[in-house]
Amino acid sequence: MELIYEKSVSGRRGARLPNSDVPPASPLPQRLLRAEAARLPELSELDVVRHFTQLSRRNVGVDNAFYPLGSCTMKYNAKAAEEAARFFTGFHPVPALLLGGEPLVQGSLALLHHMGELLEEITGMDAVTCQPLAGAHGEMTGIMLISAYHKAKGNKKKFVIVPDSSHGTNPASAAMAGYEIVTIPTAPYGDMDLDAFKAALNDEVAAVMMTCPNTLGLFNPHIKEICDLAHEAGALVYYDGANLNAILGQVRPGDVGFDVVHVNLHKTFGTPHGGGGPGSGPVGVKAALAPFLPAPRVVKLDDGTFGVADDTRSSIGRVANFFGNFGIIVRAYAYILMLGREGLVGASELAVLNANYVMSRLKDLYDLPYDQTCMHECVFSASRQLAYGVHAIDIAKYLIDQGYHPPTVYFPMIVREAIMIEPTETESKQTLDAFIAVMREAAELAEKDPEALKRAPLTMPVSRLDETKAARGQHVCHLG
Repeated sequence: MELIYEKSVSGRRGARLPNSDVPPASPLPQRLLRAEAARLPELSELDVVRHFTQLSRRNVGVDNAFYPLGSCTMKYNAKAAEEAARFFTGFHPVPALLLGGEPLVQGSLALLHHMGELLEEITGMDAVTCQPLAGAHGEMTGIMLISAYHKAKGNKKKFVIVPDSSHGTNPASAAMAGYEIVTIPTAPYGDMDLDAFKAALNDEVAAVMMTCPNTLGLFNPHIKEICDLAHEAGALVYYDGANLNAILGQVRPGDVGFDVVHVNLHKTFGTPHGGGGPGSGPVGVKAALAPFLPAPRVVKLDDGTFGVADDTRSSIGRVANFFGNFGIIVRAYAYILMLGREGLVGASELAVLNANYVMSRLKDLYDLPYDQTCMHECVFSASRQLAYGVHAIDIAKYLIDQGYHPPTVYFPMIVREAIMIEPTETESKQTLDAFIAVMREAAELAEKDPEALKRAPLTMPVSRLDETKAARGQHVCHLG
């Protein structure tokens, strides 16, 4: 496909402005002028529409294909929530930060305040900030809150404990906050080794960071005991909300014993995310940590109106401009209200059902390192296919040819040749059956014609990319 610059025809225009009927302004100083004319493409409106429409057809997303890493990055985004966000485009709450501006945006402030209340109810926390702009940003905010809490108490803390199945952002956030990381191995039963955890726990541990269910898709039956042990040692417990979709309305992290939680609105509540943003990662805390939350905060006043509290005496300060990504928060707010309590519980149940259906239909052909009832995601290993020279990435590339976005591969890293499948609650049985059929076909090809998998993809605009150069040798502009 030609680049838009290559389609350019000198003199062609998509729009022509009328001649100006006002006196020309003073010319810009020479130092501000370009040395040479910008080489912009010259095209008709129709040329431009067709170019970008053709590009969009080459993109794979939840609107045109099954996305089996669904809840992790690309959960279906309800169109009604998009419409709600569009309605609020003219009502951003930022005027509340200006003198006398609060009365002008009461509706937006009420939405932010109510969103905090909804997330408190869903997670079992006592206070919430919506400022963090993504999940990892929420993690960093959460660790900063934990650090502020310990410093205020005069606690001397040095370590943060994470399981080896954790998201990589967990130890990264803790290390950036100045803590040393203690990694606990996974036991044969698929959860953090409880004995190793007990041995590592001491009064210098600031926090334990847990994802529950973990990245193997398994709910830790010892999670209450882990929280209790951490508290006895003077540590706090952090809940990575990446997998909240699996327990929504079933278990509240705050009821189990977690002290801090971040929520990925884009994973759990159907708001857009992908390609690095925009995202939203609100953080909830128990009452003891509430004074340290980022400022300013939206508060409800005695007369029922909403205002902004900017008390920074104990706060860790501002972690984002404005009040976070307001448009993303509006989408999630609309999604939560549309589904309601029963709808959210049902979404969780269907996500778990779908993942277990996929797991049960494929485990005769793919190794299942931890053969247990899973939550919203199941993790296979392509180690059986590796005997024929086929890797997990070969299967992922083959799926592209068959019209499916690949699942997550090689994560969690504790599973050799990992293939993680997350169907989400919105997929039908027919969609899952079609995907399962292709996965079974791939397993059979691995035995009979492994080269067919290693050549894939064959039907895409580009074939197999160099995975290293794809991440490090990017050319993001056209040099002519």
